[in-house]
Amino acid sequence: MAETSTTEPARRIAGTNQLLCCKSIDKLISEADRPEHRLRKTLGPWSLTALGIGAIIGSGIFVLTGTAAAGEHFEAPSVLHAQVLDLVLNFLRTGSTAGALMHGRPAAGPSIAISFILVAIACSFAGLCYAELASMIPIAGSAYTYSYATLGEIFAWIIGWDLILEYVVSNVAVAVGFSGYSKAQLAAFGIHLPDKWSSPVWAAGSWTGAYFNLPGFLIVFVLTLLLVRGVRESAEANNVMVTIKIGAILTFLIVGGMLVNKANWVPFAPSGFAGIVTGGAIVFFTYIGFDSVSTAAEECEKPQRDLPFGIIASLVVCTLLYVGVAVVLLGMLKYTTFVSGEAAEAPVAYALKVLGAHPIFRSIIILGALMGMISSILVFQYGQARIWYAMSRDGLLPKLFSAVHPKFKTPHWSTWIACFAVGIPAGLVDIGDAADLSNIGTLFAFVLVSLGVILLRRKQPDRLRAFRVPLVPWFPLISVVLCGGLMTGLTLITWVRFVVWLAIGLAIYFLYSRRHSEFARS
Repeated sequence: MAETSTTEPARRIAGTNQLLCCKSIDKLISEADRPEHRLRKTLGPWSLTALGIGAIIGSGIFVLTGTAAAGEHFEAPSVLHAQVLDLVLNFLRTGSTAGALMHGRPAAGPSIAISFILVAIACSFAGLCYAELASMIPIAGSAYTYSYATLGEIFAWIIGWDLILEYVVSNVAVAVGFSGYSKAQLAAFGIHLPDKWSSPVWAAGSWTGAYFNLPGFLIVFVLTLLLVRGVRESAEANNVMVTIKIGAILTFLIVGGMLVNKANWVPFAPSGFAGIVTGGAIVFFTYIGFDSVSTAAEECEKPQRDLPFGIIASLVVCTLLYVGVAVVLLGMLKYTTFVSGEAAEAPVAYALKVLGAHPIFRSIIILGALMGMISSILVFQYGQARIWYAMSRDGLLPKLFSAVHPKFKTPHWSTWIACFAVGIPAGLVDIGDAADLSNIGTLFAFVLVSLGVILLRRKQPDRLRAFRVPLVPWFPLISVVLCGGLMTGLTLITWVRFVVWLAIGLAIYFLYSRRHSEFARS
């Protein structure tokens, strides 16, 4: 693979295969410091940690824990909705894929706390890889930029296009969820939003009769105003929301801890190790989001030191909170309580209500869930605009995307385009199971980043690394295996949609991006 530097003549670039051209790390850093592209550096280690927590902890901590503990059993409507791994294993065992249509995950029970710890360990391998590359390449773009520096232009485009999908789909799902959740809570206080203006136009494969989901659009629009105003203001708002969210979780731990009945912790692992593993598969996706810290690289005051700190600290804090909620919740009520109904949909609020906790504590949990959704939208909208900004600066997207506001020093056009790319779909559709696209996109990015660490260690062993992944190549390879394995746990239709999206992206690359990248110009 070819790598260019700021001193290399253009004729050397022209003689290489453009698809595999890698961009020099020194050139990436020098371009980011040009006045027309320079972003304001205001973020410190704790703001970066808050960004990670804001992305990782959404409303899922108040919802998913009970489901994972109780287990799942359902029938997929078709082969397309069956998990890829189930299809392969059933075909090898029986010569037919029919058995894969029946899904079941054994109950983890209170041992779901162990599942959270194991998943955190699995995520930490990818997190360490992100930390090393972020300390070496403190540039906006996250996995896209790392791939450009290690694997080549075509891989950078693929992962950049993939990240666009991840951020858009994830935030559409969260915005729709925010609309439904806030609508239900307002109704509890006697405030009823009209269904015509607070529901998706298309949901569950049919028209709903609604005109537009206005709350879903408005939350994205308001947060965009904040993001355009400046990264410092956005980070401060996120810090407040993360504080409220953590306060709600700590309130639950204290109040719920006084309502724990130790008998509910027995049996601790009703399905043995199998339940712990399958519980981990359910809760893994609650950790996705720590990679968004790396998108803030160019607005970080001391990126070589603070980016690794933010990535690792956010993983540690979130793990402690997840484990604490799991232990307390499963001590308050028996794990079998959370199989279905209201107990499955809102286990934390349900446990507090059933055990007679004061209504004010339930209100705090509701506020925490809302703050979780809002901060998650804020961080992913922030990261999405930085991905588009980085791709535009390299010529792979139109220059409009890399325009920087003369006063606020933010990529304002990218931020506004990201607003409407998420806000309009959130007002029209409920994407349902298509939200799994964000999971497969994230895992794919983890795989490429882990491979990038191995390649850079071989190609540039003497380059200064403020943070180093231990035991290379083994730790990155473990990350590749774990993330690749989790990708096989997603449904076949998710893989089909992912391949279609990548095919569209490749068509755009060969028709536009390849002709406009700096390697083509050279």
